[in-house]
Amino acid sequence: MRPTICIGYDSPHPSAFAVCRHSLRRHMTREFRIIGIELEDARRRKLYTRPTQMRASDGQLWDEISGAPMATEFAISRFLTPFLGGWGDGWAVFMDCDMLAMTDITQLWHLLDNRYAVMCTKPSYVHHGDVKMDGRSQTIYPRKLWSSLMAFNLEHHANSALTLELINNMPGRDLHRFCWLPDNLIGELPAAWNWMEGISDAQISPSIVHFTHGGPWLQSHQDVAFAEEWKREHALWVAGDASPWEGMAA
Repeated sequence: MRPTICIGYDSPHPSAFAVCRHSLRRHMTREFRIIGIELEDARRRKLYTRPTQMRASDGQLWDEISGAPMATEFAISRFLTPFLGGWGDGWAVFMDCDMLAMTDITQLWHLLDNRYAVMCTKPSYVHHGDVKMDGRSQTIYPRKLWSSLMAFNLEHHANSALTLELINNMPGRDLHRFCWLPDNLIGELPAAWNWMEGISDAQISPSIVHFTHGGPWLQSHQDVAFAEEWKREHALWVAGDASPWEGMAA
């Protein structure tokens, strides 16, 4: 089976998803499955059953189990990646949609170490406020942003604890700190593979840019680092494939 990359889909920002996917495809030298994780699609498949509501007061998605706002529609559903990637078969990667691939993601697969159940970058998050890029509330929790790009070892016995029951009943803050794993099974990837605008060392040449505080699809973020690269990728996507969404399909 082709290895799998899952990208979170956030319906207010379809172009972010489309450009992220396009940048991955354009650099690939190996064939991958790219799957979008869309909240209502996951519900229809009965993979995602958490009680979630849209608050009328501010239009904010709210997760009842966590008792907290959801900054994106894939805040929790990202942990379904192993179920979409195919348990027992290699590795599957999840990434936020506000990312831009700058190189061939095949190189990331060369860094994956089967000793670990999950691998990710491990930034020390600096709190920049309680509001995300487009005015939506965000929750601060331990290991913030570690889960924005995760490689799941689909063959590691420890990941058997990541069940649908756990995903659908555990507070999000616990899932984001990889509560089903001991620390020694969480491997570290180089920071270049989740280079966070406004957070990561500017001297690092990014393999994947993460527009952590908002990207050029927002009018208020036209001049962030790597905005021009994102805009060029957007133009290539529009010229070649203007459909922003393909669903959770192979």
